[in-house]
Amino acid sequence: MELLYARDIYGKTLIELGKKDFHVVVLDADLSGSTRTALFGKEFPERFFNFGVAEQNMMAAAAGLASCGKIVFASTFAMFATARALDQIRNTICYNNFNVKIVATHGGLTVGEDGSSHQALEDINFLRAIPNIRIVIPSDALETKPAIIAAYENEGPFYIRLGRSKVPSIGSGKEFVLGKGYIVREGKDVALLGCGIMVYESLLAADILKKKGISVAVVNVHTIKPLDRELVTDLAKKYEKIIVCEEHQVAGGLYSAVCEALASQCPARVECIGIDDKFGQSGSPKELMDFYGLSSRCIAEKTERLLRQQG
Repeated sequence: MELLYARDIYGKTLIELGKKDFHVVVLDADLSGSTRTALFGKEFPERFFNFGVAEQNMMAAAAGLASCGKIVFASTFAMFATARALDQIRNTICYNNFNVKIVATHGGLTVGEDGSSHQALEDINFLRAIPNIRIVIPSDALETKPAIIAAYENEGPFYIRLGRSKVPSIGSGKEFVLGKGYIVREGKDVALLGCGIMVYESLLAADILKKKGISVAVVNVHTIKPLDRELVTDLAKKYEKIIVCEEHQVAGGLYSAVCEALASQCPARVECIGIDDKFGQSGSPKELMDFYGLSSRCIAEKTERLLRQQG
């Protein structure tokens, strides 16, 4: 299975958009090599701005450029883009509904050895309650390109979260549609709803469970906001149990969004595989995914346990 960096695709897509539209400008906060915005900077130096370690200033400047008709892509690590610059995102970008696309890399636990200070596990929680912003977590590198293009084509603020590591391509062949999730694999016993790298981990878990006679549906919910409420409701009606898998705190992310949607439309039993009110720590991505219960093995074990309890 092909392994690709989502951030590589991001950098290359920026160049395509830059050639197509001179209104596209790109901002970074001293991490352009890591976020891959340096590719755009090399191609269009007059439209690339490096703000150094000054994320709040970068977001304020992004709002200013957007107010003048620019289509702004602002990038840094997810932790710094959200926790450090939350005031500017809320009060300057989103309040004014400016056309700023925040594309943050190094999201989630799989940042790895950089440790807790760099592992954004609360970022979706921070942003989901802010009006006007849309939130997308592509499942792999191939889904990153259409997600970036969708942000470019749709007016207003976006937050797109990418990881640090190379990720396998899930090879769904499904078209990316903003705000519309899709079923990657059909199953009859239980549904696993995931975003980002957790879609692939859920597919691996489904393979493990298949050998034990358990049929698992895997669903890619790439758009956290606006959530595909129709799909979520249909799944809740079809399955007695659905399990949300996310590389994020249990509070405030995809699990919370799913539960909020179902509470008013179709109350259902929903479980979560995520970070349960803990900070991250230093370690390899594989070690951390196992330690915090996010790996395919852990997903399979918890799913089987929950089904036994239900039985």
